[in-house]
Order: sequence, then structure tokens, then C-alpha cells
Amino acid sequence: MATAKKPYDIVKMARANARPTGLDYINNVFEDFFELHGDRRFADDEAIVGGIAKLNGRPVTVIAIEKGHNSKERMEHNFGAPNPEGYRKALRLMKQAEKFKRPVICLVDTSGAFCGIGAEERGQGQAIAENLMEMMVLKTPIISILIGEGGSGGALALAVADRVWMLENSIYSVISPEGCASILWKDAAKAEEAANSLKLTAQDALELKVIERIIPEAGIGTDAFFKRVQRLIDKQLAVFDKHPIDKILDKRYNRFRKLGAQ
Repeated sequence: MATAKKPYDIVKMARANARPTGLDYINNVFEDFFELHGDRRFADDEAIVGGIAKLNGRPVTVIAIEKGHNSKERMEHNFGAPNPEGYRKALRLMKQAEKFKRPVICLVDTSGAFCGIGAEERGQGQAIAENLMEMMVLKTPIISILIGEGGSGGALALAVADRVWMLENSIYSVISPEGCASILWKDAAKAEEAANSLKLTAQDALELKVIERIIPEAGIGTDAFFKRVQRLIDKQLAVFDKHPIDKILDKRYNRFRKLGAQ
């Protein structure tokens, strides 16, 4: 009988260098991806990659938080920690998708938004808050998939969606285990203990009704795996096609209002 994975084991799996990143999904799940750059205010943030693509011939907007696989790529993409201009770029692309009635697919993989002085000076908190507000009323369907780490507001800024899914060995948490341990016990070495209490696994999120689906990771990174993800997204978009956008928005609003209710 297989031993059940501990929460901190899943944390380490979610962070693994070999794990497929946002660009891997973009290149294998979607076709004809055309990247769009910049927030039209300050810069182009490489931690968030977004643009127009097709899913089985259907035009969609894809937005991914990208970490990279090796040291060079991780530095280029700021280790998947977006600056405010990244979130503003994402919002710009979402508003464009709304205008042209394209569904939005978000791929989330971040330990959290970048917390440098420059990011704070340029309005990190406001950028995240604006995404939360605008995504709640965006008049086009949104699917968000947590493919690795889902850390705090940095992840939530791309996860106010009609459907939120998680890969089997991904995590979703208000804070990293190390950050939690540092605050509670002044000792980051107690991260494993913190992970046991944070309820950060996909199974925890499903039981708490924070997400709607857990995607199994059998064959992760293979063509068969990416095809399975493609089919799941395509099937869900077909469901959205049957409902008027006002009904979709009402359900989105109620979905988040119910979180945490007893």
C-alpha cells in the first residue's frame, strides 16, 4: 500500500524544477500562440506571459505565470514573482478578451507577488486588488488552473474565475510554509509543521470548495497529459457556451461569496 504524501512533500513536488511551467502548457495545450507585451504604463514583466491562442480552433486569451526551469530562465522570469506591471499586463489582456468575447485561461504558478521596494512603490497591492475587482465582473468566461505553487494574493490575482482547478501535486495557500513558520515560531525550519496546518493541498482545497477539480498528474509533461488538459478545458468552455454571460457572472459572484461560509 502506497504511503500517503505529507503536505510538505507536495510543497516540494509543486516547486520541482522539472515540473512543467506555464510556457510548457502554452506550447503543448494551445495552438498559434501570439504573445502580447507590456502594461502600457511602465514595462513588460517577464514573470507573466500572455497573449492570444487557439484551443481546438477556438480563439482564447492565455495568461501564465512563468518560473522557468533552469537558473538562467528563472532569473529572466524573476522566479515567477510578478511585479505590478505584470498584473496590469494580465488585466489589459483580460479586458481585451472581454471586448472580443474570447474566454480567458490563466495558468498559475508563483510563490507570491514580488515584494521588492520598486514593486511596492509602483503599487503592487493596488494592482492585485484591481485584478480581483475586475475579474469578478469580467464579461467573458474564466478558467484558472494552479499548475504548481499558488501563493497568496500573487496567485489569487489570476484566480478569480468561474472554474478554479488544481493539479494533483500543486498547492494553494495564503502564505508559504516557510513564511508562516517564520511568523509563528520565528523559525523557517519549522516549515513542514506549518504545511501540516495550512490546508494547502489540492485535496484540502477541494474539500473546502475553493476549487472545483483536481487534475491527476499521471504522465505529467507527456503529450497524453497535455491532451488531457486540453480536453478538460475544451469541455468546460462548451458548457459555458450554453449559458448567457449574465448567468455566468452571477454564478461567479456567488461562488466567491460562499467561500468560508459555515
